[in-house]
Amino acid sequence: MVDEVPSELVQAAVRAAEAAGRDVAEVSLIAIAQQAGISRSTLIRRLGGTRAALDEAVRRAGVDPGRRRPVHDRALEAAAALIGEHGLAAVTMEGVAAAARCSTVSLHTAFGGRDELLRAVFERYSPILDLEELMADPDADLANTVRAIHLTLAQALTREPRIAPAFLAEVLARPADPETRALGRRLMARMFTGVGPWMRHQIAAGRIRDLPAPLLVQQMVYPVVLHFLLRPVLQDTPDALPGPDALPGPEQACEVFTQTFLHAAATNPPTS
Repeated sequence: MVDEVPSELVQAAVRAAEAAGRDVAEVSLIAIAQQAGISRSTLIRRLGGTRAALDEAVRRAGVDPGRRRPVHDRALEAAAALIGEHGLAAVTMEGVAAAARCSTVSLHTAFGGRDELLRAVFERYSPILDLEELMADPDADLANTVRAIHLTLAQALTREPRIAPAFLAEVLARPADPETRALGRRLMARMFTGVGPWMRHQIAAGRIRDLPAPLLVQQMVYPVVLHFLLRPVLQDTPDALPGPDALPGPEQACEVFTQTFLHAAATNPPTS
């Protein structure tokens, strides 16, 4: 390794980063060499055979060279931001690659294709994993579990980026589209894979009435989902809900939905 990287190479690296709109660590040596007016092999030789010397010299010059996080993580965050701002239609491999500052080749290597990328985004930002964790102990207190499910759904539907509402909107808006139908099937399959067995266990244990599990799942989940999907609209029209009819807080709304479900479906409903 060379003892000191020439200042003109440091300046070339900074210029190349500014031109590309990226951190120095994410700019190729070819681009830096072009800025310096030399060949890539000459640049590597002057750096002593390693790029680390250049990054350290840039840091000593007062510029953070940045650190290249894994493409997988950067792409998920970039895709989520695009969905939250523009909807699922904005998620193309080219658009995500540009936002994540990576190549489409590396994006395909990490995910395989757009469908797998969307599935990974939903896995990370949807409430599916949280719900599965809540239902991991099917013998836990029924009321507390239902209450936690409702609160988890409320948080997932209101936090930014609004991934869950975007996925639902896509499925509902274009039900005949083959890609959308495939997406909907995957989402519903994952939902019932997690919630269905838990619900059937509650029925077998005598805690919930013996009704078709899909209908019970819908009765537990859909009122909360619909309320929090429409809540932003209701909050923007306060005059429509004046006085005692004003919109309740999120936790109070979840408690109402919890008690309503227990009264309708539990074999031993609450007394008040």
